[in-house]
Amino acid sequence: MPEAVILEALRTPIATAFKGSLRDVDGFVLADRVVGAAAAKLDPAAIDDVILGEGLYGGGVVARHAAVTAGLTGAPGLALNRHCAAGLSSVQMAAASIRAGMDELIIAGGVNSSSTAPRGYRVVGEERVDWNSPTHPDRPDAPNRDMSITVGWNAAQRAGVSREEMDAWALRSHRNAIRAIDEGRFAAEIVPVETPRGLFETDEHPRRDTTLEKLASLKPLHPEIEGFSITAGNACGSNDAAAALVVASGGLGLPALATIRSWASVGVDPAETGLAPVKAIPKALARAGLTPGDVDLFEINEAFAAMCVATIALLGLDPERVNVNGSGCGLGHPVAATGSRMLVTLVHELRRRGGGIGVAAMCAGGGMGSAAVIEVHAP
Repeated sequence: MPEAVILEALRTPIATAFKGSLRDVDGFVLADRVVGAAAAKLDPAAIDDVILGEGLYGGGVVARHAAVTAGLTGAPGLALNRHCAAGLSSVQMAAASIRAGMDELIIAGGVNSSSTAPRGYRVVGEERVDWNSPTHPDRPDAPNRDMSITVGWNAAQRAGVSREEMDAWALRSHRNAIRAIDEGRFAAEIVPVETPRGLFETDEHPRRDTTLEKLASLKPLHPEIEGFSITAGNACGSNDAAAALVVASGGLGLPALATIRSWASVGVDPAETGLAPVKAIPKALARAGLTPGDVDLFEINEAFAAMCVATIALLGLDPERVNVNGSGCGLGHPVAATGSRMLVTLVHELRRRGGGIGVAAMCAGGGMGSAAVIEVHAP
């Protein structure tokens, strides 16, 4: 069985949705840009497929659009949706096809443009009402359109995460992201994007002026719920970005950045969505014959600070090995792109450190979770 290796790992900068630098740049343009950059050193005829996670479009296949734009007309394209885990699952699917011997070279990743996604509606009686596809059947304990309860608050309740812990983790996320930007840690992974306002090349969501006092002053999103402590400050942002990785068969003998060791996706009760990484991480590690103690760095999505803090506590992880360059609260959470973005950052940060084992894991709306284990090679 051939190994699946990563030859290239790139992403766009992450923009704040609706008012940021990518507010007029749609997801197809973002996908075209990052896929084209990932394929730049490859023979177009050798690429078997392009798989991109996306969660806001429907109808046309954004991956095929990117493939054609990049000159990869022989690669058919596949749009994949596993909500927040779509970008991570696209890489897993690519690795599976390569491990099975069906394909040898695939570009996989994810794209998300909250700013430009079309908005839907449905007719109820004689009225038109706004409509978005729900992640799961609606329940009082797990509202399907309010992740602050289903993911954030439920995880905090089940793991005993306090408001102070959430705010402290959110502040850490901003500070780690700012430090990474200032130190140039993202330079090798970012593909700039031309916008109507000029070249966009630096993540813009992290706030330099964030303090613990400012975070503590924010009102909870649901003041009517006793003790509710999820705020806009300890939740992720709404963001736009894209990421792409070149996944190949190790049998090709091409210079590789990393090897994909294993992966796992899981389902949990929708009310437990925020704790899905607690189940996905051990499952993926077991498939690689590893334990959490073998992992040098973790990337765990910060849909809400509460679910990340809860995962660390319940698995007994060293927080200093988690999200060392920030994540959803600081960098932002471009939903369908986040999983592949985390892999991109994980590859480059471990390369900067001389290699090692990395795990990217996340919850996904509707009671889903996913994790992938990579081994990054020394430069």
